[in-house]
Amino acid sequence: MQEISRKCKLFTDSVIRRMTRISIDCGAINLAQGFPDFDPPKPLLDRLEEISHIGPHQYPITMGAPNFRAAVAKKCGRYMGRTLNPDTEIVVTIGSTEAMVDTIFALTNPGDKIIIFSPYFENYVAQTIMADCEPIFVPLVPPAFGFDANVLEDAFKQRPKAILICNPSNPSGKVFTEEELRTIAELAVRYDSYVIMDEVYEHIVYAPHKHIYMNTLPGMWERTISCSSLSKTYSITGWRLGYAIAPQEIMDRIKQYHDFNTVGAPSPLMEAAVVGLEMPDRYYEEFGAHYAHMKEIFTSGLDNIGIPYTDPQGTYFVLANIQPYLKPGQGDVEFCEEMALKVGVGCVPGTSFFQEDVRNIVRMHFAKKDETLYAALERLADIKKKMCR
Repeated sequence: MQEISRKCKLFTDSVIRRMTRISIDCGAINLAQGFPDFDPPKPLLDRLEEISHIGPHQYPITMGAPNFRAAVAKKCGRYMGRTLNPDTEIVVTIGSTEAMVDTIFALTNPGDKIIIFSPYFENYVAQTIMADCEPIFVPLVPPAFGFDANVLEDAFKQRPKAILICNPSNPSGKVFTEEELRTIAELAVRYDSYVIMDEVYEHIVYAPHKHIYMNTLPGMWERTISCSSLSKTYSITGWRLGYAIAPQEIMDRIKQYHDFNTVGAPSPLMEAAVVGLEMPDRYYEEFGAHYAHMKEIFTSGLDNIGIPYTDPQGTYFVLANIQPYLKPGQGDVEFCEEMALKVGVGCVPGTSFFQEDVRNIVRMHFAKKDETLYAALERLADIKKKMCR
């Protein structure tokens, strides 16, 4: 038999999704994979029920249903302070994951380099490798997860094709300040690099922090691609509705890859989701308050238990320090598997996110009902007793 792709040897399966399977097998509360256990907004569910009877049920226009793209343009344009053209500057994708893949392939050639901040969402490295590109890692330094501008410029001096940024950031919960974004923007312009933004957590930001769209900074619209989705904002991770926003010259290339990658996003789900995109500003205020409430429950619980963690500025993730509970020589992957079995709580090993040698960190999320969070905290209260015996 002929040799299969060597690329597959350069990354593993998703450890996040693996921990979901382990959590299911163990009956553990899944704080590993970031999806809620509460319902989407009722207007979306009611509209989905209607659409299930009347359609559409066939192939959509490849680039996304016109009314869905118009709704994305109106909603995102409002927050970005820009009039977006739904026909030339937006494509609808299978989640933001596909938007990122299409963008990387549209911008790069084999051998190109892409800057990635560490810690990073695990998909980014695999996506870079699949495109035959080389990642350049720049550390975000805990606990605030800031970066050294000189280290970042050293990375730009390697002439990368792009820098890839998650803001707010999974897994660290960092929200980049305007000053930090301007530093990145200046370097991107100076070294002629594109900026790929993953902004799926744009509406999950805790005061006093604010989310600033990179494409709104001077000179950045022309070189920025904003990837996002409805998954987090409307609690519909299983609907897999994402999109990319970019100037037409770049978007034309992204659309080419999208067309042959997936043909199109699910037509009935796009139709149902329009009502979500048309939600008033009050929805996003209540949505943010709900996440602040869940964050307070979970982080207060960790404080009471005595589990150290980094306080997130945005997203719904915490990075917890498990050093007190590790057995001699035990790795974080083994620890997480054992924790799911013995403690009954699923989490993700930190080595999935860090390029640095970090083995005492796990990621947990708090996008859960109050009762689920309290149940998880009750189980975590015995973590030392259960993991150290």
